[in-house]
Amino acid sequence: MVSSRIVEYVFFFGLMGAVAFIVWQMFAPFVGALALSAIIVTICYPVYEAIVLRMPSQNRTLGALLTTLLVLVLVVCPLFFLASTLVSETLSIYNLSNSSSLGFSDRLASLQVAVNQLFPTIEVDVDGYLRQATAWLTGNLGVIFAGTASTVFLFFISIIGVFYLFRDGKTFTKKLIIISPLPDTEDELILNRLGVAVRSVATGTVLVALIQGTLTAFGLWLFGFERFVLWGFIAAFGALIPSVGTSVVLVPSILFLVFTGQYAFAIGLTVWGMTAVGLIDNLLGPYLISRGNKIHPFLILLSVLGGISVFGPIGFIVGPVVVSLFMVLLELYSLHISDRKNEISFTSADKESDEYVSL
Repeated sequence: MVSSRIVEYVFFFGLMGAVAFIVWQMFAPFVGALALSAIIVTICYPVYEAIVLRMPSQNRTLGALLTTLLVLVLVVCPLFFLASTLVSETLSIYNLSNSSSLGFSDRLASLQVAVNQLFPTIEVDVDGYLRQATAWLTGNLGVIFAGTASTVFLFFISIIGVFYLFRDGKTFTKKLIIISPLPDTEDELILNRLGVAVRSVATGTVLVALIQGTLTAFGLWLFGFERFVLWGFIAAFGALIPSVGTSVVLVPSILFLVFTGQYAFAIGLTVWGMTAVGLIDNLLGPYLISRGNKIHPFLILLSVLGGISVFGPIGFIVGPVVVSLFMVLLELYSLHISDRKNEISFTSADKESDEYVSL
């Protein structure tokens, strides 16, 4: 009887594992699109709930449709346009750095001379660093645009996923909690912390960095720089690094204007960087970041870089979210360990007490 039951279990779990593997193979191409859908829904869910409350008879389907259209118009389309512009500018600089264009070579030589004058004791290969940076950006950001048809299809899947997660997200969450072998309290803790982590990273650290990068790009465009979207993107990465910020782009740009004799533009860009960009960092940043859970800025930087390398452009947010999940699991592990230690200490204390009483 026992052996037949074991055979049933082995057959059932073997069949379940085989089917799960096949399902994973079918769904694997859409994981990135679905992850993007989940992140968008987590961030914008309060907007969806507010819209549903104002709908006649609180129609969740119509509310999900309106919120999805709102996200599509205000968030996804602008980001898609910026990403395509970024890739285009990166490819143009990569091609220029590998060509013999006289204008570009002269500017690069002027920048190399300026850097050597500022740091005479340090050997800085501007051309080499530029080639490495553009090669990395091209390799990691150009993937999404490698096939136009597949990109449009995945984008379509992501938008459909946003709609259904808005409408049926709570039902999916309840089913996940039921299926999970963990206690419901721990499942809810993980989901709540993940939601807080997504909103904190997206509306806190990453949003502040994107705003600073956007303002930097606008300032560069205002004062005559080309490919300002690319430099704004680099400035956004710099904003994730403590004590560095957008100065990684603004300082070389200001020095370039000074060495080329454009003093008025240099002063203007300096004022712009200290006021518009600096105020965002000092005022808006602490307010937004303090609203969610706090992850060390260095960890966020590493998770963003690693996330882009592993997941592509979506890794800009997926990376920090994965790190947040790992930290939540570590917290649960520490709670289990502390509970186990308390049980052991209480058991030892009871044994000592019994021995003392017997004496």
